[in-house]
Amino acid sequence: MSEYNFNQIEKKWQRYWEENQTFKARANDNKPKYYALDMFPYPSGAGLHVGHPLGYIASDIVSRYKRTKGYNVLHPMGFDAFGLPAEQYAIQTGQHPAITTEQNIQRYVEQLKNIGFSYDWEREVRTSDPSYYKWTQWIFMQLFNCYYNYTSDKAEPVAALIKEFEQNGNRNVKAACDDDTPAFSAAEWQAKSELQKSELLLKYRLTYVAEAVVNWCPALGTVLANDEVKDGLSERGGYPVERKRMRQWMMRITAYAERLLQGLEDIDWPEPVKEMQRNWIGKSVGAELEFAVEGSQQKIEVFTTRIDTIFGVSFVVLAPEHELVKQITTDAQRQQVEEYVTVAKNRSERERMTDVKTVSGVFTGAYAINPISGDKVQIWIADYVLAGYGTGAVMAVPGHDTRDYAFAKYFNLPIPQVVEGGNLAEEAHAAKEGIIINSGFLNGLEVKTAIKAGIARAEELGVGRGKVNYRMRDAVFSRQRYWGEPVPVYFKDGIPHLIKESELPLELPKIDAYLPTETGEPPLGRAVDWKYDNQYEYELSTMPGWAGSSWYWYRYMDPRNDAAFADPEAVNYWRNVDLYIGGSEHATGHLLYSRFWNKFMYDLGLVPEQEPFKKLINQGMIQGRSNFVFRVKDSNTYVSFGLKDKYDTTALHVDVNIVENDVLDIDAFKNWRPENADAEFVLEDGKYNVGMEIEKMSKSKYNVVNPDDLVERMGADTLRMYEMFLGPLEQFKPWNTNGMDGVHKFLRKYWRLFHDNDGNFTVSEEAPTAAELKSLHKTIKKVEEDIERFSFNTSVSSFMICVNELTQLKTNKRAILEPLTIILSPYAPHITEEVWQQLGHAQSISEAIFPAWKEEYLTENTFEYPVSVNGKVRAKLTFAVDAPREEMEKMVLTDEQVTRFLDGKSPKKIIIVPNKIINVVV
Repeated sequence: MSEYNFNQIEKKWQRYWEENQTFKARANDNKPKYYALDMFPYPSGAGLHVGHPLGYIASDIVSRYKRTKGYNVLHPMGFDAFGLPAEQYAIQTGQHPAITTEQNIQRYVEQLKNIGFSYDWEREVRTSDPSYYKWTQWIFMQLFNCYYNYTSDKAEPVAALIKEFEQNGNRNVKAACDDDTPAFSAAEWQAKSELQKSELLLKYRLTYVAEAVVNWCPALGTVLANDEVKDGLSERGGYPVERKRMRQWMMRITAYAERLLQGLEDIDWPEPVKEMQRNWIGKSVGAELEFAVEGSQQKIEVFTTRIDTIFGVSFVVLAPEHELVKQITTDAQRQQVEEYVTVAKNRSERERMTDVKTVSGVFTGAYAINPISGDKVQIWIADYVLAGYGTGAVMAVPGHDTRDYAFAKYFNLPIPQVVEGGNLAEEAHAAKEGIIINSGFLNGLEVKTAIKAGIARAEELGVGRGKVNYRMRDAVFSRQRYWGEPVPVYFKDGIPHLIKESELPLELPKIDAYLPTETGEPPLGRAVDWKYDNQYEYELSTMPGWAGSSWYWYRYMDPRNDAAFADPEAVNYWRNVDLYIGGSEHATGHLLYSRFWNKFMYDLGLVPEQEPFKKLINQGMIQGRSNFVFRVKDSNTYVSFGLKDKYDTTALHVDVNIVENDVLDIDAFKNWRPENADAEFVLEDGKYNVGMEIEKMSKSKYNVVNPDDLVERMGADTLRMYEMFLGPLEQFKPWNTNGMDGVHKFLRKYWRLFHDNDGNFTVSEEAPTAAELKSLHKTIKKVEEDIERFSFNTSVSSFMICVNELTQLKTNKRAILEPLTIILSPYAPHITEEVWQQLGHAQSISEAIFPAWKEEYLTENTFEYPVSVNGKVRAKLTFAVDAPREEMEKMVLTDEQVTRFLDGKSPKKIIIVPNKIINVVV
């Protein structure tokens, strides 16, 4: 094969890899392991565009490199296959989501294989496969059967908790539980009914049913996570979302808050992602206080980190969703309050947290009593207080908090000023004047000491206690949708019961439509005769999208096991993921939930590591290169870019696939859309030049580039290397198909190193020169260092420089080209497999050993001196770096180029500056 026929070569080697299972992962204790993983994709109907493979290519380069370094590599791929898009399509068409999902997955697999990834396809998993979600349901059951014991600092069986209740009640129990969990004795426990015991245990279980304030989207008919809501609308579809109290399954992730926080110190993750998780967990050390409601038995619980400012409280604010709002609101204020609550509940938590400019709220008509000073203060509601954070209530101290200050200023509420010094008598007088001197009994103390004293005083009075608080709330674990994992629970006399493990998986039943029932139940309510033991109602909500993705890396270790989620030997060999590549948008969703589930499984002894992903890299986004045509107003005439300012035009996106080098294919444009068929054009030099702008790659902007087309035109190896060449992996970078040509030329140039002028494959067995060895070994060193630090774009540059140097040296020596082929193979696997075979090797290049670079070939043994005569450079001579001075002078005086300018004269002196210059003075 004399020509570089990339299409033929790439199909050949993709078949070879599949037929020979070249990348099959094998556990082998004689070799070190390396587990490289990509965040598995949701298989959308649109398929892959060129932005999607960026992280996949990077992890594939590392995987191929690690194989040549002697590692057993696990590099799998699968699909996060449950989700809203397939279900929305099912609602519109009546087609079962499984059919759409299967079609989309087949498309993805075809595209991924075309790019030549070294995945072990035998290990592919799909979260929607019953053989997979059987184990998602099984993990749910383990969570239901466990509670978190703060004494041992880990999850333990609820059975042990029940035993403790039977013997001692809960007086000695230190466990994660609901705030309203009552104290009880052993006798009181024994006296409770089965339903009462069940409800008490739900206050301890790691997954439980409870009333929760959620993001309810009526149009989608389901609850959405906070990260699925933007500006009060669903991220998918843009439908209105309202805050609503609903009975939901929850995950007690808050039990693991401290361990999730501390575990961040042990993993190699980008600092911004760690910081997002720290902020999301939001640890605060402070006090919980009780503000009594005047004229009522109700008490408002408030958490504060600054109890020393208690004398500066001038009002209390409740979240609009707070459970006490209805109870304490006076009749005179009820209409205003109800109207405000209706508006506030339709704003997302994210919107309410970030909106610092808007001031809104309403007085409830009720008053609270300051538990320390005894002062009476107004109770307001405002949407800057969130029901999901802290207690859903704040003591407002305008002198210390900017939002409290803005609120007080806007509604003309008291703003006490805090000043230093004074004694108790002075404070009492100042309070009447609206001035608070420091903090009453905390007067004159440093803040930390004052806070400790304040907590002690609150505990002494019985109105508060010291507390560590976390902003993070327990995670909602219900979706009122069809296309998700069924929850393996049935209800008997109102009590949730798990089905038997032997009955797993609980599969999705058939239903007649993928919509809620006429009575408002989730779609599973449509299933006919779908009951446990033919009499007990199953849970009708399904699990959220994050359920199946919170443990999937373990299933790759042993994907066909029907007796366990994975064999313990496999889990103990592969342990956890060495390299995880995916988007930072999952920081407080998937990445946090995965760490939670992993730590729980570690507590049960199911897995050997507390953290699932040792190193995380967030790949940057490849942005689209949008093109624009310019239509003259009220016409079907289009003006070329350089002429658009002479007309009144509107810029319109045009399909980038009918543009080449910013020139529009006019015939293709006319065929693109019916309304373009009779379009007219004002050209520049016979061409229609389009406009250009960098934007997010999206179908609506017609700037999506299909990798299949590029693979067909220039090959997968070109695509792989070009995506790496665009810039550092973590950075955002614009796509420009025109730039691929340079990489394609490089591969052709590499190919020609192995072929003579007649196109015959030929390599020499001659010993290499020092220059050839230097070019090779500096490239080996650079590529090895680059891959180890995940700097792939600079490696591509090094390959190009090396091939250029070897081309100039007319190198065709095996001793140089064979090692070059090995180090290039992780980046361009198809062309290097072909060359490797033609070099006479029977095995795949993936079994080759990565060559070691040698310092001796990188050390400079000679130096080329510029030789000046009376200050003007007349020649260049090369000497060994350790050449004797006498020998150098002798060679200078016998060189023809030098003697020409001596005019037969003897030089007065010869100045030699080692490894810099030689100057002959005549």
